[in-house]
Amino acid sequence: MNRYLHTLSCLLIFCLLMPLPVMASKKKIVAFSEQTSASTRPPAVLNEMKHWSNPDYTRISLEFDRDVTWETHELGKGAPGKPGRVYIDLKRTRLGKSVKDITIGDGLLKGARVGQYKPEVVRVVLDTENIKDYKIFPLSDPARLVIDVRGERPTEISRLEPVVSAMPERVVVPKLDELSAETEKKIKIPKKPLISKIRRIVVDPGHGGHDPGAVGASGLQEKDVVLAIGLKLREMFKEELGLDVVMTRSTDVFIPLEERTAIANKVGADLFVSVHANAASNRAASGIETYYLNLAKTDKVAQLAAKENGTSLEKVSVLQAILFDLMANYKLNDSAHLADEVQKSLHKKIRSRYSDVKNLGVKQGPFYVLVGASMPSILVETAFLSNATEESRLNDPAYQAMAAEGIFEGVRSYIISLK
Repeated sequence: MNRYLHTLSCLLIFCLLMPLPVMASKKKIVAFSEQTSASTRPPAVLNEMKHWSNPDYTRISLEFDRDVTWETHELGKGAPGKPGRVYIDLKRTRLGKSVKDITIGDGLLKGARVGQYKPEVVRVVLDTENIKDYKIFPLSDPARLVIDVRGERPTEISRLEPVVSAMPERVVVPKLDELSAETEKKIKIPKKPLISKIRRIVVDPGHGGHDPGAVGASGLQEKDVVLAIGLKLREMFKEELGLDVVMTRSTDVFIPLEERTAIANKVGADLFVSVHANAASNRAASGIETYYLNLAKTDKVAQLAAKENGTSLEKVSVLQAILFDLMANYKLNDSAHLADEVQKSLHKKIRSRYSDVKNLGVKQGPFYVLVGASMPSILVETAFLSNATEESRLNDPAYQAMAAEGIFEGVRSYIISLK
């Protein structure tokens, strides 16, 4: 009888661990995409811990060789100005040899410590200074846990220079009548920057490196097309609007999804634009669409999110279950406004040459690359690589230039509307 009761108790405890992840306040137990039972799957290995931060925000990424189950606790967190600790216990996990403690000291976290707390439990401890809230969400391929910590910028830190210096209020340029004809040819006169709240924009060409993104029938890769468009955008934003432009990548390198918005948050960007090329199982699908972060409204959107996230529909559904909790700092209305301006301008620009292009409109979706952004952020699908006609267009530098111009004009319209 005792053995029976013991077995029943174990089963009840196991069942309690199985629901979809739910963010609680003091103690959180989360199971994510476990294909085998906890007792039979091999332990995961924590291979890397890294971070990005500014005085308002810190993102920590933990990378594993497989999905993990985790449990979080808080000690003293939530008392303004008072140190505390948040610790995450990673179940059935071993600590990789190269993983070391990291010092942060950004006013939110002193640092992150890691150790083999028990034979099959790795504990990550965040030593907090003055944080308001934190969120944890999983990513895939490779398996990661991302921890976003937010707080209020301390006064003494707010006086420090930002990581990337701000744009000057105006650019002093010699009068044209003071220049000789020969000098005029050599000097490129910068455009007067728009006077607005928007000073810095992050342009994010999707995929890259070992991740080609969508691949067309002729072999054209999404990563190459969107990089070409992104580089053209950089020049337009700099020269035409006088904006400070930060590229998540300017060459064929792989940047993890969690690092892209982390870069935008770290440099204090005012806008985030992620550029992509679409794909669908239906080869006849075509057109232009623009997304901002929210729940997927249709199965097609969920499938696209799975493609862009590099994961499965199952894991997209897990993200949907916790998305509202992750969007506490997301500029929802501003992102919808930005998406609308870009979609209208991009479609208008492409239609001026290709009258058959479809306007698929502004949509919402659970895209990892937008999660955690603290500024208006959008994902633009410039055409369908899976469609033979649109693949041919995407391979044309003239179309790439038109796509960049359309996105640029949409962002400019958004900025003007803010004045």
